[in-house]
Amino acid sequence: MSVHSEIKKVTTETLRKMKFDKEKITMLTAYDFTTAKMVDAGGIDAILIGDSAANVMAGFETTLPITLDQMIYHTQSVVRGTDRALVIADLPFGTYQSNPDIALESAVRMMKEGGAHAIKIEGGKGISKSIKKIINAGIPIMGHLGLTPQSIYQFGTYKVRAKEEAEAEKLISDAKLLEELGCFGVVLEKIPADLAKQVTESISIPTIGIGAGPHCDGQVLVYHDMVGMNKGFSPKFLRRYLDLYSEITGAVSQYVKDVKSADFPNQNESY
Repeated sequence: MSVHSEIKKVTTETLRKMKFDKEKITMLTAYDFTTAKMVDAGGIDAILIGDSAANVMAGFETTLPITLDQMIYHTQSVVRGTDRALVIADLPFGTYQSNPDIALESAVRMMKEGGAHAIKIEGGKGISKSIKKIINAGIPIMGHLGLTPQSIYQFGTYKVRAKEEAEAEKLISDAKLLEELGCFGVVLEKIPADLAKQVTESISIPTIGIGAGPHCDGQVLVYHDMVGMNKGFSPKFLRRYLDLYSEITGAVSQYVKDVKSADFPNQNESY
């Protein structure tokens, strides 16, 4: 058994040490108390309250509509259900890009009201002033490079990023900058595996991959995708560990049948 599974509370320092010890880091999303409890009990190292809540919890097409207040609500719920994992919350679109003062205000609210242990924000050089201001206030930041879903209308597609040399070089330089600015880790989303390997080897902070191959220091998936609650979303990088969509719809169908036929509740289920 890994020494880290004995740790009472995972911290940003734990993740750095795991990279140094070459132990892979595990991360999943969660957006509510019940899921957080299960994910934490399963031994996950870090829980991300992703702005993907906009998609999987609220049914939006992109991550853009979710607000800071809504992200704080999801974060509070997850924190209450977590004992061991490091809890990292996304700052949503529009809460940090325009102005370092607004960025700090958003981050402070996420830590104070949400109870997050750290925040995650998308981008590199373009938001370096905001990153610096937040870190100087003592708030830990995880970066996010590659496919950054908050910029989806700029990209116009969810395809793999940084296949061209210029974009790959910018990504490497952004990763080094994030380390320099004091970020404790960086998510690499949908980039070629070789590039992710190069980035992982060129910085001393942990890289967490999603669709970025096996060479990252850790991996993250959206919980709803991993347990098969989403039907019809099948990117190449996703491994489904359950087919909960079928299990749950099957259970609901059986419940409907039992109620309609007056089989439920039976005598044992009545007072």
